[in-house]
Parts: sequence; C-alpha cells; structure tokens
Amino acid sequence: MSFVKRNTVLSSRPGRAIPGAKQPDAENQPPPPGVRPSPLDGRPTTSTGTASLDQLLAGHSGLPLGTCLLVEEQGTTDFSGILLRYYAAEGLVQGHQVHLVGYPPQWRRNLPGLAEPDKKSKSEQPPPAQEEKMKIAWRYEALGNSAASGNTPRGDANQPTFCHSFDLAKRLEPAVCKGSLNPTPSTGPPLFDARPQPTSISPLKAIIRHLQTKLETSPSSDIHRVVIPSLLLPELYAPQCSLPSEVLQFLHALRALLRRYSTQLTAIITLQTSLYPRSSGLVRWMELLCDGVLELIPLPATPGAAPPSSSSEKTEQAQGLLKAHTLPIYHEKGGGGAETSSFRETLSFSLSATKGLNIKPYSLPPMEEEENKKKKSPADTIRDGIDF
Repeated sequence: MSFVKRNTVLSSRPGRAIPGAKQPDAENQPPPPGVRPSPLDGRPTTSTGTASLDQLLAGHSGLPLGTCLLVEEQGTTDFSGILLRYYAAEGLVQGHQVHLVGYPPQWRRNLPGLAEPDKKSKSEQPPPAQEEKMKIAWRYEALGNSAASGNTPRGDANQPTFCHSFDLAKRLEPAVCKGSLNPTPSTGPPLFDARPQPTSISPLKAIIRHLQTKLETSPSSDIHRVVIPSLLLPELYAPQCSLPSEVLQFLHALRALLRRYSTQLTAIITLQTSLYPRSSGLVRWMELLCDGVLELIPLPATPGAAPPSSSSEKTEQAQGLLKAHTLPIYHEKGGGGAETSSFRETLSFSLSATKGLNIKPYSLPPMEEEENKKKKSPADTIRDGIDF
C-alpha cells in the first residue's frame, strides 16, 4: 500500500497552472520610468513635477495613475498654468506621452528647463546613517515626512529621479526630452467667419476619440498625460463647448478612459473661476467628475511696496492661498490625507524661478506696529548700564 503526501499534484494537463508553482507575473517587472508605488497602498503613482504638490495628494507622494485633478484659479494670474507646464515638462523628461488640448504644438516652447543640481547643498548635508537597515521601512518613513522632496525614496540611492527640478528662466531642450508632445484636434472657434458652421462631431468628442485611439495603439507600458489648460476659455474653445451637455459628456468620457486605463493615464485640468464661478451648477458637476479639486486664490499685491531685502529672501512671501476641496482618497482610513490633516490647514503657495511652486502652511507675518511698541523705555536703558 502506497501513501501519498497531501497537497501534492501527481500529474497535470499541459498548459494548466500548478498551484504553488512560481509563475512569471507582471508584479516582478520593474515599473515604467517616472512611476513608483504609493507608500500607502502600493498603487502606481507619477509625479506632477511639483514636489510640494506630490506630498499634498492624500499621502500618495504623487498623482495616482487613473485619476484626474482639477485646478481652479481666481483672478487674472496664471499660477495654474505654471503647474501644468511643470506637469508636462516632467512627463517629457520621463519619456511619457503628453497630449495637449486647446493649444498648438508651439506651447512646448514655454516649458521650463531642467535646473542645475546644487552641489553646495549636497556637500553640506551629512551622510545618512544606517540606510541599509531601513530599506524595508522606507514607505513608513514617507508617511510622516511632509518635508521630503519626493525625488528618491530613502535607502535606495540608485533609483532614478522621480520628480525633477525645473528653472522657469530656462527652456526645455529637445535633447533632454525622452517623450513626445501630441497635439489633439483643434477646439478653437473660426477666426475669420463668425457664422456657425455645421460639423458632424463636436470638438470635445473628437478629442476623446483621439485619446482613445492613441491609448489602444500604444503599448501597455507607455504612460500618458493629458494636459487641459484653461478649460472653456472663449479664446481656445468654440461656443458650443461651453454647453453643459458638451462639457459634462467630455469629462464623463475622460473619466471612463481613466478608469479603463488605470495604469497608464493621468490628467490635470485648469479652470478660471472668474468666468465660471464655483457657485454655478455647471462647475459643481465638473468637480464631481474629477478625483481631486484644488483652488488657487492669489493675494492682492500691495501697490508701492518696497522690494524684498537680501535678509528676507530666505523667508518666501506667500503669493496666494490654496484650498484642497477634494483629494484622491481610496479606503475607509482616509487615504493618508485625513490622517495627517495637512490639507485641512490653511495652505499658501509661493512661486520661485528655481524652486518652482512651493506649498506650505500659511502663517501671518509679524505686524510692524507691534514691533515699534516694543521699544525700550529710558528706565530700561539706565538699568542696563548698572553693574551688579
């Protein structure tokens, strides 16, 4: 009588997977360039080109693939447009496919160039100790590290750069770009003929078809970024695009593409709230169709103010406030943002040519009147001269 050990497969049909045997799966393959797992739940994320914005996105240290971010801005400034330029420049440097909506291909000339590495700051920093022992726990370190730049995770210096540094005074050189900028079908109104022209398909639907064709024909390892600056701006979009039936169907179709290609596609949209305020029903529906909603509120400039002195250059003055209305949250624990409550604080942003857009908690500067009241009285000056 023969005895057979339990849970042992005697024979199997050809082509049938054996339980317990190691199968070549996609998890063992390295991630595409510019993509790394989230420190919260391991989902793939990519950088927005702004390190402080990556840390704000619900603790994922980047924009998760398959999500869309809506950036609203008040007034006539263009801080949201600068965020889009960093987002597009990061994609081109990482080798991603960038799809531009509304603007011609010449928009690429406005992208910022790569900043030179600061050798002094690297040499002054002391070498980190016991990094080899923390290779497994680098994800847990990133949860409470709000000041991390997000370039490379701790304990692995050989990993490629996740978020590059850009300089607004420079222009992105073609030799550095590994990806390609793909312009979408034009959405602008006719320039010389103001009469309505019959069209078989709306411009927004043509963009969705263009994106769907590009995603179907590209390999599964390619990462795509959709850049939509100044949505519904009359100079860039035809009057029919501002109809609720058109723009809501466009955002709904874009959301469907993001869910279908959840490991390849991300999108960032900007909207001018001076033309379309948040109190309108159209904007509220647009916010519901986006995974994250940020609002930039520039502070009014004081006329006749003196330029900042050399001593105050280290303390960057806030140029506006930032409100995070919605962030990508994926599980009942809050996704990281609700646990740290960093996005619930009053945030401010400041723009620098070398550091880019820096987001940090807002704090009021000291008042000059209080400083003048703290002058020493004559009695105090006499006491200071007495020796005890």
